Amino acid sequence: MKLLKTTQGTVLDVHVKPNSKEFKIKIEEEELIVFCRETPIKGIVNKELIKELSKSFKKRIEILSGFTSKQKRILIRDASAEEVNEILS
Repeated sequence: MKLLKTTQGTVLDVHVKPNSKEFKIKIEEEELIVFCRETPIKGIVNKELIKELSKSFKKRIEILSGFTSKQKRILIRDASAEEVNEILS
């Protein structure tokens, strides 16, 4: 999984799978997959993604691109790549 360190935090690409039974984070073949419970209507999945990832990382989360796509690029504010890797392990 590719992590990009910026002055604002760490950026990573996420593949979102909506309409799942539960929220969970999984790494498959170097890809971060996030299973969301919500449906992809009117940004509801994006809200769930931000809320749940904020809880997991205890940091502010921003979606940088992919607002209407399953492929998203997110910024984890004030987090180092090492912190992100540790939480995802």
